[in-house]
Amino acid sequence: MSLAAPELSKPAGEEVEQVCLPEHCFHSFDTLFCALTSQKPIPPKFPDGEFPLFVTWNTKASRPGKPHKLRGCIGTFEPQPLKDGLAEYALISAFRDHRFRKIEEWELENLECSVSLLTDFEDVETYLDWEVGVHGIHITFPHPSLIPVAPSPSSAPSPLGSSSSVQTRGVLKHTFSATFLPHVAEEQGWDKIETIDSAIRKAGWSGRISEDLRRALKVRRYQSRSCAVTWEDYAQWRTDNGGSL
Repeated sequence: MSLAAPELSKPAGEEVEQVCLPEHCFHSFDTLFCALTSQKPIPPKFPDGEFPLFVTWNTKASRPGKPHKLRGCIGTFEPQPLKDGLAEYALISAFRDHRFRKIEEWELENLECSVSLLTDFEDVETYLDWEVGVHGIHITFPHPSLIPVAPSPSSAPSPLGSSSSVQTRGVLKHTFSATFLPHVAEEQGWDKIETIDSAIRKAGWSGRISEDLRRALKVRRYQSRSCAVTWEDYAQWRTDNGGSL
């Protein structure tokens, strides 16, 4: 879910005044639409501040009451000029999220686009120092074999755990990292421990998750300003602005 710079930065410019606008989503949608159809894009008119950002594509729910399905989500923690950054990550998340095949033109009418502008980054003292539904989390940790183990086990093995593979020098130097945007834990119904453990899995660690591993995490919490639009919203906006479909 993340193509992120090693250092998480605070947004530049108008941190408080700037909010996530439907126009940010329309610009992202327009970039994808024009990439797939060779139509002429509508020039964006919103202020070009700089923010860390994520662009998310979802497939609309098949029936009322059913959740949408993730179709692609990638972003960066490095502040980006909004006009260029949204356009870039709209395409990266549509075409280069390795969890999914590339989005194709026939899917456009079933898509929703969500933009998240990230704010309020804070390092935390413990891995539980954040709030579900309020904060996103970014975790980093070294290979668990390099983490000092307490004299006695502090937690039982995770039921999702598996024995680790033979360690090589390259593996031991590897740093794991992952992020969840603020809405993810709440949507999944996870508590803090479940979210942390899911982030550890997302980072690529498939071995045992111990309390020693959790305590070794470097966690940074953040908040986001988000907005979402449907294909119908975008199509109306494009038509109102003189574009063809």
